[in-house]
Parts: sequence; structure tokens; C-alpha cells
Amino acid sequence: METKLKPTRDFTDLKYGEGFGNHFCTEALPGALPKGQNSPQQCPYNLVAEQFSGTAFTVPRASNQRTWLYKIKPSVCHTPFKPCDPTKYKYIKNNFLNAEEMHTTPNQLRWKPLPYNKAEPKDWVESLVTVAGAGDPQIKQGIAIYLYSANKNMGNTVFYNSDGDFLVVPQEGTLFITTELGKMTVGPREICVLPRGLKFSIDLEQESRGYVCEVFKGHFKIPDLGPIGANGLANPRDFQAPVAWYENVEADFTLLNKFQGKMFQSTTKSSPFNVVAWHGNYAPCKYNLDNFNTMNTVSFDHPDPSIFTVLTCPTDEPGVAVCDFAIFPPRWMVAEHTFRPPYYHRNIMSEYMGNIQGVYDAKEGGFGPGCGSLHNIMTAHGPETDVFHKASNSELSPVKYPYENLAFMFESSYFINTTKFVMDDVVNVDHDYFQCWQKLEDLKLQTN
Repeated sequence: METKLKPTRDFTDLKYGEGFGNHFCTEALPGALPKGQNSPQQCPYNLVAEQFSGTAFTVPRASNQRTWLYKIKPSVCHTPFKPCDPTKYKYIKNNFLNAEEMHTTPNQLRWKPLPYNKAEPKDWVESLVTVAGAGDPQIKQGIAIYLYSANKNMGNTVFYNSDGDFLVVPQEGTLFITTELGKMTVGPREICVLPRGLKFSIDLEQESRGYVCEVFKGHFKIPDLGPIGANGLANPRDFQAPVAWYENVEADFTLLNKFQGKMFQSTTKSSPFNVVAWHGNYAPCKYNLDNFNTMNTVSFDHPDPSIFTVLTCPTDEPGVAVCDFAIFPPRWMVAEHTFRPPYYHRNIMSEYMGNIQGVYDAKEGGFGPGCGSLHNIMTAHGPETDVFHKASNSELSPVKYPYENLAFMFESSYFINTTKFVMDDVVNVDHDYFQCWQKLEDLKLQTN
């Protein structure tokens, strides 16, 4: 039976500001934003000024990310943090350098959807399962990939992540997200970015499942377009940030913090969602993937899959990413003299794929919505046998991949290790995944 829930807070009158990385100015009460300076001696409405920084103070102005918050109470108003019950969040693992907890293999891997826990419902944070990753948040290097399958509201439990930014990709069910800076609803075919340190709580109307990518260094940005020019792919105006919203509530709240991969908790006597006004460019945002302006070839061959990049988190090496988030959306295929599905390849990037809806181009079986796969650095992969034969012999007339098809990829320059427990019982591993290519062994050299 499907779980029916009601969000803790009202989401009927949502407003958003437009534009990725813009400097927003928003207030829930008229005149709440101070005039003339960020931290005046006395703020309007007896508010307290607090700066929320996502970069070092001294980075170049073009890269600096920070937001000024005008709050009823400052963030320091909470009891000391204590370690959480280790059994409650036991599937959150972030130190991928610990060989005892990790599984290393060059094999192609595929997983079935993460099931819901019907016997013991879990909220969004409780349901997080670390699938794979690299590095360690302590040294701000690396990436983590999670699944979630939530069927309970967070309510007065509030979470923030000291370790990195979250990119959330819902596959099933809408997330009702309350953040310090305002409220968002994010459903399938949408994504959201929840930056490092942002406090948020997630409620549901029904069971919700999806994927999360966390980057330990840097922030997600729109990729440069190069020869494409000024327009195309994900356009800045289509990203939405919440506008100021607050609640002045005196009640018991639990504050969770993921810190160096471990979970801690504290308590506070009033709502952390007490930001009456804010201005800055360090903020959560959401994006509808249907707004992605797909580029493709109109002649022959393939552009590389980087042409499908929605967001990127770059490393210090130009052109190389901690994570590229790419999608494979509905689109026209018109190229002639061309094998149209993704070509067989080996790559210096690791690729974790998920399927949001429909059928993925290169896999017609075994990779339904909610599934995931991992092809590590220099691990060969490509279309399954039936797709290869079908595409090799089909008539190359224009064809449109239907709207229902939407898959994505987290692509990283790191070697990706999996956690041992997702290789066992928590997520069902498809041990027969390799079989989808085995009949390709029957291909023969033709010299006639």
C-alpha cells in the first residue's frame, strides 16, 4: 500500500527567483533587508545579521559565494552536538579511503531499485544509503553517491551537511523541502542543489525515491559553452531559488549535522527556519530537466556525452570534473551513416548512471526506473547485444526518443569504490549484468 503523508508546513503559495548564481535580494517582511550595510548595529525588526559563506573570503570576486541572513535568532542557539545512535544512520559512509569498509572492483556493476522500508518507515536522511564514492570529506577531496527511499516526514528534524553540496535527483514522489532561505517542491524530472551548510527539512505526500550526489570540494555550476556560444544546454534563467520565508515557532527541534562523514545531533528550542530576509548568491536552487536545450549532431557520428552536461563541479585541473551531471533526455536523432546509440568506450572518468523514467538508449532490459549502474575508470561498456544488432541494421530515418525516457549520469574523474553493504543485501546487485554483452562474442570477422 502506498504511504499517504501530509507535509508539516504549507506549500500552497511558493515563490521563486530566477537565475543560476545570481545575487538575490528577498524579504518576507517589508523593510527587513538593511539599507546601506550588511551588518548594521541594529537590524530592522530586531533581527540578527549572520553571514553564510560557501567559499573562502579571499577567493576572486567572480568566484565568491556568500549570503547575508537576517534572522530572529543566530545559528549558535543550540545545545552541544553529540554523536547519533550509530545504528540509525549506519548506511551513511563517507571515508572511501578505508579499505575495510569499501569494495574495489573493475567489473561493471548494476543495482535494482532501493526498496522502501515498510516495517520501519524512514525519513529522507534516515533512508540515505551510500552506494559508492571516492576520497574523504576531511581533506575536501572526493565524491559520494547515495540512494534514498523515504516514507516518513522529517517534521521538526532539521539537517545540514558540513561535508559538501548535495545534488538531489528524485525518481519517484515529490520532495517538499523547507530550507533556511525558503521553500521548494522538487519532483521527478526536476533536480535541486542544497549547498554545504544549508539547514533543511524534507516532507512528503507519498513514498519518495531517488539519487543524491555529494561533492566534497567546490560547488556545482553551469558548464562553459565554448563553440556552442551564448545559448543552449541548461540556461541560467531556468534555475529557481526560493524567496524568503520564515516561521517564528517556539518548539523542540532536533538539529542533525553530517560532519566528516559521521552523524551528530543537537537540540534547539525554536525553529531554525527563522530567516526573515536574505541577500547573496549562496543559495539552494531547483531546475526542471525538461528545460534542457539538447544539442546533437545533424550530420554523422557523435558529439561526446559531455554535450549533455547540466551542471559540473570542476577540479583544479581545467576541463576535469569532480562531478559532471549529464542527462539523456527526449531528443531527435537524425545523423546519417552512424551507429546512433552510445558507442562502446573506455574512459578516464567513472560513470554512475540512474534511470528516472522510461527506457535508456543503450539498455532495453534490466535497467528500469530506479536502477543504477557503475562503470569505473577504463572499464569497458556500451550497448547490450540486442541494442547493438538492432541499431546496426535499422533504417536511419529521423526518430524522436520519447518524452517518457529520461536517464542521467554522475561522471567523475575519481576511481569509485562501492560500499560493502551495497554489494550484499541492502541494494540488490544484478550479478548477471555482464551477460548482456556475452553474445557479442559471436561476432565474426568477415573478409569477403
